[in-house]
Amino acid sequence: MAHTEPDPVGRSALRKVAWRLVPFLGLLYFVNYLDRTNIGFAKLTMSEDLGLTETMFGLASGLFFIGYLLFEVPSNLALHRFGARRWIARILVSWGIVASAMAFVDSAGWLYALRVLLGIAEAGFFPGVLLYLTWWLPRTQRVQLIGAFLVAVPLSSALGAPLSGAVIQYGDGLFGLEGWRVMFLVEGLPAVLLGVACWFYLTDRPEQARWLTPEERGWLTRTIADEGEASGPREASPWRAMASPRVVGLGFVYFGVVYGLYAVSFFLPTVVAGFAERFDADYSIFETGAIVAVPFLAGAVTMLLWSRHSDRTGERRWHLALPAALGGVTIPVALYLDSPFTVMAVITLTAIGICCALPVFWHFPPLILTGAGAAAGIALINSLGNTAGFAAPYITGWVSDATGSIRPALWLVGIAMLLSAVGALLLSRSAREPVGATTVTGQRSVLD
Repeated sequence: MAHTEPDPVGRSALRKVAWRLVPFLGLLYFVNYLDRTNIGFAKLTMSEDLGLTETMFGLASGLFFIGYLLFEVPSNLALHRFGARRWIARILVSWGIVASAMAFVDSAGWLYALRVLLGIAEAGFFPGVLLYLTWWLPRTQRVQLIGAFLVAVPLSSALGAPLSGAVIQYGDGLFGLEGWRVMFLVEGLPAVLLGVACWFYLTDRPEQARWLTPEERGWLTRTIADEGEASGPREASPWRAMASPRVVGLGFVYFGVVYGLYAVSFFLPTVVAGFAERFDADYSIFETGAIVAVPFLAGAVTMLLWSRHSDRTGERRWHLALPAALGGVTIPVALYLDSPFTVMAVITLTAIGICCALPVFWHFPPLILTGAGAAAGIALINSLGNTAGFAAPYITGWVSDATGSIRPALWLVGIAMLLSAVGALLLSRSAREPVGATTVTGQRSVLD
């Protein structure tokens, strides 16, 4: 079924949905990603205090994903059953409490335990929000609005890096705690407050939105229902969705992109701190944070432009494969360059590639999944992809310890992302728009 340009009622509905939901959910994801990855900055002083080797730090970083992966699918099914408002609120409050508790660990064992608990607490947040957005956003607008939501990933690194560095450096001694402990404490509390806000702010479904007019509610409900009918058969059974080869294949495509994301997020502060040894360029913790911010700021801007271009043209396959390939080619090259400027310039290209691939990827799962099948399938795809969250920091740390260099580990990151680009070209052929679908600009939406 063709989707023509929205009438004034449709445009008004989409504008209200975009401004009400996307910034708020983006803020939640900003805090989510910051609490997940700020251990990369804590490492700069925490490792000495707790006696952590590179391998031990990699294990601590990656253990988050053990609990996260085990509870992703059950959590998303619970969200589908109980509603996004209640379940997302529960997730935020529980992860905020655990994230703040990390301020009080006194050994590697306690750090490992709380990282596992943090993963359990956060499980289901990201796939739950993606599922929630499919209830509100028509397909032809979805990539650019998901891109606006996902911009929280590079922004959390761009803004969170200097913020975390500043708290560690200038908050040292506050409350009688080391700087890295203060950082965990103050960066975990916003999740609790935002969880309470979710209970009152979010609306589960368009038909319940009192902040839309009756005409707008009707238009949005009909449009999304019509898209579902036009998509043809989609998998609604949770068990068949999780057994689908296309779902598993999409999970492995996502693995390569996420492998690059977490390798850069967890170890870029260490790379910048290493400039002192390689290039005689020593930086304070705050300065390190400011330098780390640059690639992610560039990634944030290009993510918005790239996802908007994908929606305007209706092209998806190459909008996913090309940035994944860019990240794969650039990341292993970076540490063979001969100045801090050129290293950071190439890593900036890596960050751009990773950030541009993320929103386009999430266009594909709703084309083959619906209902409880979408809840389970999206969660499984995210779980398979986020096994990279365990593998990337642990393997990178282990290879760095074994070889005395981070370079071989970054070659593995590049290979993973290149395989992801190839998989994107192959698998996206089996997840197409329905024949005749158009974008809201009236251009035909195609994947080839």
